[in-house]
Amino acid sequence: MVLGYACMNHTLRERETPLRCNRGMQRKTWQSKGLPYASDLTLKNFRDLREILAWNRDNDISFYRCTSDLVPWHSQYDLEELPDYDEIRDVARECGEFVVDNGMRLTFHPDHWCKLASESEETVENSLRTLENHGEWLDLLGLDRSPYYAINVHIGAHYGDKAATAERFRAAVERLSPAARERLTVENDDTESCWSVPELVAEVSDPLDVPTTFDYHHHQFTDRGLSYRDAFDRAKVTWPVRPISHYSEPQRLHDGTDARPQAHSEYVADVPAWLTDESDVMLEAGAKERALLALRSDARSTA
Repeated sequence: MVLGYACMNHTLRERETPLRCNRGMQRKTWQSKGLPYASDLTLKNFRDLREILAWNRDNDISFYRCTSDLVPWHSQYDLEELPDYDEIRDVARECGEFVVDNGMRLTFHPDHWCKLASESEETVENSLRTLENHGEWLDLLGLDRSPYYAINVHIGAHYGDKAATAERFRAAVERLSPAARERLTVENDDTESCWSVPELVAEVSDPLDVPTTFDYHHHQFTDRGLSYRDAFDRAKVTWPVRPISHYSEPQRLHDGTDARPQAHSEYVADVPAWLTDESDVMLEAGAKERALLALRSDARSTA
């Protein structure tokens, strides 16, 4: 059973000297401090990524979704322009070698503003640049160009015409370099009018060989009459490597509040055995690594 967690490690973040790989800066700081400061933050982020990966290994966690804030303001420069580039490259390569040597899986999930199917060409251009940056980071780490090291996105909207939206999405994907395209995956949405697993398989995976990531929690909003297992099976066959799935539980299920149905809980009670048997599962829970460790501890105590 391979379980992962996303981005922040609370245990390491709360140390006296916090470890984190999402150091960034506001626009005003970027404008005043520029490349030297971006370079310093990037080097610190990669150094802390190395320590986070080591902590994961020591705690038998082999799946990690890295933050997309790894390289701040990367849209404004090329990596090679950073004053500390040589050292950044060396530390990044150490991280990648650590991932491979320890049989780990490292992925990215750019935020909702990455919209390849937007009707705005500026938004599409910015989204393409974002994905190219992620592909460059994975290349810098020395990891294979494969969805095993995924860059996962949503289509995320329908713009009133799903056929036209799917066509724009496919056209944008075709503009990506191999570094981004060969790692790209696409995930079902949590809004009824948006993108379900069968729609993604038909409109993206089948024509483009881009795998569909099955999100268990999201499926309830876009089930299209399919059971969870049936939807997963449709997504599973789109993967040339072991699939990735996402699992979370509704906040309202745990605390009895009137939180939005889409909101994730801090912890999860269980993950279906078939999901962990047939995919690597990213837990999307607010407690991050603590949710993973608690779930694993509960499983052992009831075994």
